[in-house]
Formats: sequence, structure tokens, C-alpha cells
Amino acid sequence: MFPENSVLSDVCATGISGVVAFSCLGFWGEIGKRGILDQKLIRKLVHINIGLAFTLCWPLFSSGLQGALFASLIIGVNIIRMLLLGLGVYQDEGTIKSMSRHGDRRELLKGPLYYAISITFACIYYWKTSPIAIAVICNLCAGDGMADIVGRRLGTEKLPYNRNKSVAGSIGMAIAGFSASVAYMYYFAWFGYIENSGWDMIIRFFVISIASAFVESLPISTDIDDNLTVSLTSALLGTLLF
Repeated sequence: MFPENSVLSDVCATGISGVVAFSCLGFWGEIGKRGILDQKLIRKLVHINIGLAFTLCWPLFSSGLQGALFASLIIGVNIIRMLLLGLGVYQDEGTIKSMSRHGDRRELLKGPLYYAISITFACIYYWKTSPIAIAVICNLCAGDGMADIVGRRLGTEKLPYNRNKSVAGSIGMAIAGFSASVAYMYYFAWFGYIENSGWDMIIRFFVISIASAFVESLPISTDIDDNLTVSLTSALLGTLLF
């Protein structure tokens, strides 16, 4: 943005990205407050939208650690916000409704908090030159989000090893996570951040999305939290494959 001053450039990028991220949160918060859509659907739309929208802003930042740290401030602020809301330090009915299953503020200290931490970790540790960051965020946001949406609407056939999960939901997750991964691969390759983007990398994304969908379908993902299990699976398998 300002090639001669990377700090100023990253400050401006942080401002723009912050407006994008919190505009998205504000929009879904209003939808939740007005009861326009089902609360469970809104929660998953937030799940899909926030991380992917945030990642689209990464090219605005510089490529080194400085850019990653500035970018992570966006989600870092949201982590603090989740803690304050979850602990009851301050109230925001719209946000609580849009990010919790049952409208209980304490739910924000689990899934939504793990979600924000996972994205922050992918941002700082892997950043925009790594396909692993793409795999983590796309399978967490697009994949896991679509698993619930598809599963609730088409999930009549349950998995034999987990009656709380459906075949349709797992297939929907694998397709959504994989499709988003490929789309973001081309997006970052267009900016020159991802090299060797082709069929070899696409196949590896496919394997990671299938594995993430399988892990999400296991009972352990319910016991721990699928925001953690999906992120860890994508990161660990991505480390082996890329």
C-alpha cells in the first residue's frame, strides 16, 4: 500500500481489515437481534463469513512477520471481545445470539474462542505464503460451517459410528473445505504468494479436506470441539503434505 513505509502500510491495512471484519460481525449481529434468520443458521454463516473475509484482506499487509502480527490484531481484538462477552463484563445481545447455539454468553468461551485462536495461529505462524494457512482456515470456516448447514437440511442418513453426524454433512464439509481451499490457492497465487499452484497442490488440499471432514465426524470432535480438531488436523496433515 505504501512500499516506502511498511509500518504505515500495515497500519492502514489493519484499519481496512478491521472495518471489513467488524462490519461483517455487526451485520450478522443485527440479523440475529432482529430474528430475521434462524439463530443456528446465523451462527454458521458467521462461522463461514468472518474467517474467509478476514483472509481475503491478507494481501493488503506486508509479507513478513510484521504484516502477520498486524493482521493478527484483528482477530486478537475479537478474542478479547469473546472473553469479555463470555465472562459477562459487557453485553451485546446481537453478537451473543449470532455466535452461540442457545443464546448463552458462556458458549463464547468455547467454540467461538477456539475458532478465533485457530485463525490467529494460522495467521501468525503460517501466514499468506503457506498453503497450510489456507487449508486450516478454509476447512475450519467453509468446511465446518457447511457441515452443519447441509447436515441439518439433508442429513437424514446418519453415520454408523456417530449418530449425531450425517453422511450429507460430512460430504458437504469435504466439498466446501476443498473448494474454498482451491479458490484461495488461486487467489494468493495471483498475488504471487503461493508457488507451484497446480494439480499436485490441489490433490493435497483434497486429501486434507477429506481427513478434516472425517475427524469432524468422529465423536471426539463433539467432546473436545470441532473448531480445535479440524484446525489441528488441517495443520498437522498440511505439515506432512506441503
